[in-house]
Amino acid sequence: MKEEIIIAGFGGQGVLSMGKILAYSGVMQDMEVSWMPAYGPEMRGGTANVTVILSEDRISSPILHEYDTAIILNQQSMDKFENDVKPGGTLIYDGNGITKHPQRTDINIYRVDATDEAARMHAVKTFNMIVLGGYLQVKPLVKMENVIAGLKKSLPERHHHLIPMNEKAITRGGEVIKEVWLVE
Repeated sequence: MKEEIIIAGFGGQGVLSMGKILAYSGVMQDMEVSWMPAYGPEMRGGTANVTVILSEDRISSPILHEYDTAIILNQQSMDKFENDVKPGGTLIYDGNGITKHPQRTDINIYRVDATDEAARMHAVKTFNMIVLGGYLQVKPLVKMENVIAGLKKSLPERHHHLIPMNEKAITRGGEVIKEVWLVE
């Protein structure tokens, strides 16, 4: 098993944190892991993405040009990465701010309206955990207890009181993700 993932959006959306939590989770399951962030100098508000590879075998290179899964959180990232998903792969996106929805019929497309759901939960900062929960519903590669342990590892200790809320958000993301059906 090998899963090559790109998570892309604006800085400040928790893109790098999602990748880090997935990476920590994989390490706790004795997987080989690669986590490679990329972001512009403007950070918050600029573009950010991270590639994560989870594998049972050694990873030869962290540099990828196509992905098994793309998690897309803004239109710029959709424009840049939609065509880089391998045929038969998966694209997951938050519909907020997306003006040109994915059109490929050779991939599996899912929409998780995490922005709206985070607002309904009165927990805007859990946006990325809702998205992560949606991904884990579609591709349950890592165990929930390892995701929570990864969350504890990536959050500063002063924010550990937020872990239960984040755990709820992950669960909620799994409940609200929907497959998008395109007609050829």
